[in-house]
Amino acid sequence: MNTDFSTLALTVQDGVAELRLNRPGRANSLNRPMWQELRDAARALDAEPTVRVVVLSGNGAHFCAGIDLGMLAEFRAGSEAGAGVDYCAGRASEQLRRTILDLQDVLSSLERCRKPVLAAVHGACVGAGLDLAVACDLRYASADAQFVLKEVDMGLAADVGVLQRLPRIVGEGVARELAYTCRAVSGTEAAGLHLVNRCFDTPAELEKGVLEIARELAAKSPLAMRGTKHAITYARDHSIADGLDQIATWNSGTLLSTDLDEALAAFREKRPARFDN
Repeated sequence: MNTDFSTLALTVQDGVAELRLNRPGRANSLNRPMWQELRDAARALDAEPTVRVVVLSGNGAHFCAGIDLGMLAEFRAGSEAGAGVDYCAGRASEQLRRTILDLQDVLSSLERCRKPVLAAVHGACVGAGLDLAVACDLRYASADAQFVLKEVDMGLAADVGVLQRLPRIVGEGVARELAYTCRAVSGTEAAGLHLVNRCFDTPAELEKGVLEIARELAAKSPLAMRGTKHAITYARDHSIADGLDQIATWNSGTLLSTDLDEALAAFREKRPARFDN
């Protein structure tokens, strides 16, 4: 598996992949190479059988300060550069739409990854950084974390997933308040809002605690974990009847597995189960 990234740092040990945003000098803001590498990393981690759980975090003082302002400037410069004799506003708008859809797909690639993705958030988690966090399966934070849905204060509507995913996590009323006011939410408050699953006192305790959770998940049946993630995500976007049909189809094909045999044997023998990748 390729681990040679320019904007990310990736290590894999004992079934847990630690994927770190690695632009600490720019508060891990998402520039164009980082967007592309995030999707490449998600695809690689999905395909790598030795990886069972992914922990996403940020190097330096912050998780992610959002989209790099240089990218926003590129969008405007590209539009203005095309405003010549043959400029067509319709075609320029179509191209911008394609760009937005591509950025959405980058974050959705974390959701498509069959392995659980755990976000460990410290410091700033602003704008697109929050879009990134809510695309993960589980979120954990340190008390110093600051979650800010910043887009309205920047004069735009958030467009890469947070307005669609956040209401499913915290409820519509809270999501509207955070989006309209753009106020900062601490790690402690985020736990109370169920935006994060747990708040740790310090970044060091956050890192240690999330790795412990990740290792616990990595020891479980990888086939069962993948099936559970898929079922929950599918059920979120479909009716109960559709969800029941989906899980029936999944289990008809995967229930009678070596993982089930090993789980039953471990229970009978009163020992930890050991599952193949």
